[in-house]
Amino acid sequence: MPSFRSAQAQARHAISRKVSLGQGRHDNQNDGRIHSVGTARGYEQALRGFVEYIQNNHQGDLSSVAVQEAQQYLADRAGMVAQKTLDLDRQAIQMHLSIQLDVVKSEIETCLSTRSYTAVQIERITSAQSEHNSLATQIAHEAGLRAHELLTLHPAGDRQASTHRQWSTDRFTGRTGQLYTVKGKGGLVREVMLSDRLAANLEGKRLAKPKQITDRGVRYTQHYDIGGGRAWSQSFSAASKRELGFSNGAHGLRHSYVQERMEELQRNSMRYDKAKGTVAQEVGHFAKDTTEAYLR
Repeated sequence: MPSFRSAQAQARHAISRKVSLGQGRHDNQNDGRIHSVGTARGYEQALRGFVEYIQNNHQGDLSSVAVQEAQQYLADRAGMVAQKTLDLDRQAIQMHLSIQLDVVKSEIETCLSTRSYTAVQIERITSAQSEHNSLATQIAHEAGLRAHELLTLHPAGDRQASTHRQWSTDRFTGRTGQLYTVKGKGGLVREVMLSDRLAANLEGKRLAKPKQITDRGVRYTQHYDIGGGRAWSQSFSAASKRELGFSNGAHGLRHSYVQERMEELQRNSMRYDKAKGTVAQEVGHFAKDTTEAYLR
């Protein structure tokens, strides 16, 4: 029987041949490369599971896999994992094989429930955190930020938003404050707005000299002494459990932001569909359908 490298070694090698870090995803779309550490990590995990399947069922490896085996793997996985995981598996295999595979629907019913927090709940959580993390929570809620985006906050006048996007002038309708920029998924730089009060608190935490920080394997240049990334996310969840008895995760703050902004924009007489598109840009994903998922 032939001897093959471990599933982990094969997956890591396959991913290493496709990684091009340091190049923004949005500026290099459809080039067949991986431009994000997080994507590389997810694809490697997905390919590892695929290799284990091949080794157990076909006595082969990634260098000899056939399209039919890939499609059968996805069909088998459909009864075991949710759609999001199944799609990640498909995308990772497609990248490795440089082909298009058929979309397979998961047989697992995903239970959808709101992940948002009320304003009162958020206030209780912030009161249970250190000042360092409490300010980060307030900012994440008010601007709809992802955990790592807190580490990338920068005054808008010092960094321009990505120019390959057409930004709507309806962003931040009904709100006043100070503009900052953050760098989100795929290297997309977008503007966010903070109230004058929160902006003043943030400026009080400006570092005399920016510092380098690594979070989840990615290096960031941080300009403010506030929480962010995994450490802040863990702090948020722990405080939520202490105060509320449960945690929807720090990402729940983005759900709160989207729901609150949709209500604000519609109170300002903006049509529902236009409001969805506006909020999509404010949180940095541009997809109206994704916005809909935050409204549940």
